[in-house]
Amino acid sequence: MLHAALETKKPTAAFLNLASVEVTAKQIDKLPILQQHLAKGTKVFIALLDANDVAGQISLAGALQQSDFQAIPHLPARFVRDEEDLKTRLAAFAKFGVTQILALGGGAPQPIGKFDAAIQLMETGLLEAHGITRIGIAGHPEGNSDISKMHGEAALLTALKKKQAWLKEKNIDGFIATQFLFDAEPLAFWAKGLREAGIDLPLHVGIPGPASLKTLVRYAALCGVGHSARFIRKQALNITKLLTVSEPTEFVEQLAKLHFEKPELKIAAPHLYPFGGFDKLFAWWEQLN
Repeated sequence: MLHAALETKKPTAAFLNLASVEVTAKQIDKLPILQQHLAKGTKVFIALLDANDVAGQISLAGALQQSDFQAIPHLPARFVRDEEDLKTRLAAFAKFGVTQILALGGGAPQPIGKFDAAIQLMETGLLEAHGITRIGIAGHPEGNSDISKMHGEAALLTALKKKQAWLKEKNIDGFIATQFLFDAEPLAFWAKGLREAGIDLPLHVGIPGPASLKTLVRYAALCGVGHSARFIRKQALNITKLLTVSEPTEFVEQLAKLHFEKPELKIAAPHLYPFGGFDKLFAWWEQLN
């Protein structure tokens, strides 16, 4: 069982004991493997990749809560039609005791309704009215090309400042969940910049679990991750390496060092994406404990 020993003397294992994991709205069949490998109380984020999967996301949130996990549903603004739609979802989550969400703009080219930014969802007042006491917001250590093309690089920092100000005004606990990346150096540089700009929310850093280079290249392209992904793509140019499984051990070791030695950066926890499947993820994780 993971999370068993926060007192471990191994920094990497101790850091991993703080980890959350990500599932999709359709992966309710993965619940048994999560129950087998994760301690009760583990945070499990539920991604919503399709606007038509809301019912599945709600069902999975309920199943996770009933299994004593902390369900954290993604709430992509571009997949919410209006206040009534938002109210319906939040009421359903509240029924299962969900108190945390991840508010996102969402990657859809066009919104399905009136919202297209996470701050718009936050400003409705509906989140706190439905018992949400902790809200995550998205962070992009290597930028977000979609936003930058339309509004410039500075817009990302401005948006984080605005959301943090809202959280503080409402006295709601918050955190930043980052896109996944492969290297600690750009993450540390970005975190330092945030702190200098007055953004002090803790960081939950996205980490790709063990997966073939071919799989990682595909996800890197889909999610638009930046400079640190180049070494993955460069390795994948060698056709003989395409099926080689890449493990994030070195990256996690670097993050653990930052977590313990540079607390001012507030790198709070790893957030694990099971791109290569949960079997590979947990086998790797358990080897490090």
